[in-house]
Amino acid sequence: MGFEKFGWISYASQTRIAKFIDYLEDAKVCGTKCKECGSLQFPPRAHCTRCLATNIEWKELSGDCTLITFTKVDAAPAAFAEQAPYLLGLAELAEGPKVFAWIDRKLSEESITIGMKLRVKTSKLSNGNLSYMLTRPEVT
Repeated sequence: MGFEKFGWISYASQTRIAKFIDYLEDAKVCGTKCKECGSLQFPPRAHCTRCLATNIEWKELSGDCTLITFTKVDAAPAAFAEQAPYLLGLAELAEGPKVFAWIDRKLSEESITIGMKLRVKTSKLSNGNLSYMLTRPEVT
């Protein structure tokens, strides 16, 4: 299975990190950790962005994050026109990496504030593909 099952439009048919899709199917959000320098990356990378090593391992992430900023997209690129308007957010994961993702449509723009606690979770798109989004943490 390749990356063709990721996102609205997949630009990669097969990569060294195709296992990412398997994790999403299991409702797990995983990144890659470099075995050389310890750098943690999300989304996962085939090469370390810090030292360029290819010696990586998978690491499941908590999904807990804090919103850094967000924006509303009204005039979307053609490939995403059917989804507009939508919200995108940049958040910092508890483990350190930053994540750029769609914000759950269940969250109104008025309810979103910088610094709010969110959670990255897997989502299934209307086209049947998988992705991840920012949403409210589950209450336990």
